[in-house]
Amino acid sequence: MPQLLLELFSEEIPARMQAGAARDLERMAAERLKAAGLAYDALTSFAGPRRLTLVVEGLPAATPDREEELKGPKTSAPDQALEGFLRKTGLTREQLTERDGVFFAIIRQTGQRTADLVPAMVDQIIRAFPWPKSMRWGSGSLRWVRPLKRIVCLFDGQVVPFEVDGIASGDVTEGHRFLGAGQPIRVRDFADYRQKLQADFVLLDAADRRLRILEQARAACHARGLELVDDDGLLDEVSGLAEWPTPILGNMDPSFLDLPPEVIRLSMKVHQKYFAVRFSPPSGGSTAEGGEGGRTPHALAPHFVVVANVEAPDGGRALADGNSRVLSARLNDARFFWDEDRKVGFEPWLKKLEGVTFHAKLGTMAERVARIAALAREIAPLLDVDPALAEQAARYAKADLASGMVSEFPELQGIMGGYYARATGSLPPSNPAAPASVPPEGGQSPGHSPPAGGSTREAGEGGLSAAVADAIRDHYKPQRPADTVPTDPLTVAVALADKLDTLVGFFAIGETPTGSKDPFALRRAALGVIRLVLESGARLPLQRVVRPPLERLQALHRGGLISADKLDADWVSVSDDLLAFLADRLKVLLRDQGRRHDLVDAVFALGDDDLVRIVRRVEALDAFLGTDDGANLLAGYKRASNILKAEAKKGDLPSGPAADLPGAPAEETALVAALRAAGPLVEAALEAEDFAAAMAALAALRGPVDAFFEAVLVNADVPAERDNRLRLLGQVRDLTGRVADFGQISG
Repeated sequence: MPQLLLELFSEEIPARMQAGAARDLERMAAERLKAAGLAYDALTSFAGPRRLTLVVEGLPAATPDREEELKGPKTSAPDQALEGFLRKTGLTREQLTERDGVFFAIIRQTGQRTADLVPAMVDQIIRAFPWPKSMRWGSGSLRWVRPLKRIVCLFDGQVVPFEVDGIASGDVTEGHRFLGAGQPIRVRDFADYRQKLQADFVLLDAADRRLRILEQARAACHARGLELVDDDGLLDEVSGLAEWPTPILGNMDPSFLDLPPEVIRLSMKVHQKYFAVRFSPPSGGSTAEGGEGGRTPHALAPHFVVVANVEAPDGGRALADGNSRVLSARLNDARFFWDEDRKVGFEPWLKKLEGVTFHAKLGTMAERVARIAALAREIAPLLDVDPALAEQAARYAKADLASGMVSEFPELQGIMGGYYARATGSLPPSNPAAPASVPPEGGQSPGHSPPAGGSTREAGEGGLSAAVADAIRDHYKPQRPADTVPTDPLTVAVALADKLDTLVGFFAIGETPTGSKDPFALRRAALGVIRLVLESGARLPLQRVVRPPLERLQALHRGGLISADKLDADWVSVSDDLLAFLADRLKVLLRDQGRRHDLVDAVFALGDDDLVRIVRRVEALDAFLGTDDGANLLAGYKRASNILKAEAKKGDLPSGPAADLPGAPAEETALVAALRAAGPLVEAALEAEDFAAAMAALAALRGPVDAFFEAVLVNADVPAERDNRLRLLGQVRDLTGRVADFGQISG
């Protein structure tokens, strides 16, 4: 079947917009083809530095003829109703059909040639394209991300003729700006188009460009005994900058290796779009390169990889040298920040934070630091951490926000604070063998020792311990699902205080997430709290933890220092909302891990606020319900619960434990005995938080409950027997309810 090929050729499209543009082109084309009644076999889009391409396979030559019947008014309806129906259908009275006293209109539409429908479709796509930023040029009215130069539009190998703002469609495109032959390229179909572009040094598919970059960059590094430092975000970006990407290995001044590796990598990545390079582990006792031996494996090497858009005749030596000079200038700037920051120190930075607004309703960053420090001190005993040490680490955790380096590279917040804290006391590295890494968008990385030469420090400030330095470095963790979670108790205390202060503060002023909007990343903060608690095993009663900061905010609000309107009534409702929000986030996390949502709801219904205990209970419940005993006991619980609900509508249910009535059926007596035996076992297991044992104790009820329902009539004619049996069912419901709310469980 025929193929549609569309290329929109323009000046350079920003790399960050290309992937989204390809998706938008695909979506908009699919919507308009469907609206036109055109089915297709496959639709694929491509984006590159200068072109958006769409290929649609399996389109019909024309849309099918269509016939549609519309029901109109009754034949006895007023003339005005009939006239309105005629205007709607465009028919005359004689063209209508009468059936069973009702007018019907038969609308027949002749199919249209696909080639006749394409021009309007392309025009609509171009004019409505949702670029994040667009521009106009010349005297035309068209807006595009950059000036649009050509339009290729072929259907079944033939040009579909049309114009968009004076740009005529055709079958001619262009190859590489520098490496190509410099002649227009005439194409017949997609296969011909792709082949001729590649022959003219244009890789159409971003996946092909990424693969070329990786393979050639790794090969260039391997030839020198080096390794490329992988960076998926940077790889995506540079693959959108070059149509024929050519990686070149360049040299960096080795003296810059005294800078923190994260600073070097960010200078390369943010300013120059270079990949960092590190030393490979030595093979057979050899070192990487002459003059570079003795380096720690995986440490950064004095090299970089730049991706050029040309194949230079000299192998890229001149390009590499020029880029090396530019990088040296960037790293000199970074060295200036590094040296100057170490002369300043933490106390002046904390003073500067007094003039930095955190949020208009929540005060300055200095006031936020004070709240975090107080909360860290309160959390510390729950984690067996020295409260004074937790308070100190929290007090300094945000100080580097006022440093020159973090002002230049916000992604290094926390990381630089850890370096500066280590430099104050000449501390040893916490993980000297860890590879240098720069996390994307503010994530954290393993610690490293301060560069050689030490640092200066104002007299009287004293040194900070290694544990405090680590806590400062890692307290932003985890920020994303892929981030590692700190395990050191001091770091966990500070990280929890930071995230809980964020949650408490924004809930107090009513700035909670709504729908897909979460401007203050509260869902991310809540997930961070949950992961910190679960992965550290911290026994943290959330109700107890969030109460003090809420009370402090309430006092500040009443004193006119902040505008926490939600606290006008009391802090309890805010606390309940916050805990419910954390519960929802935990449900999401557990569901993502494969836990049934109804089991999570069943455990949450107990009102527990210890996340570790909640998760253990869910895991035990999941395992229990996977057994025959668990499944049958659940069925018995639901039967008992339904009977109790029905009887409750008739009046108050009898209370108290069931008794051994004289003459009672053996099955009733057996269930009474089973409940008496299981009750203490369940209570003891729950007290010891041995939820598997609690489930095992409940499993012993399965047989007696089944036998009871088989042999015993609950609604007996004798009132005493009926009341006793209802008490017995109430005990079954209450005892299982000590483990979870079985009423929330499906099945």
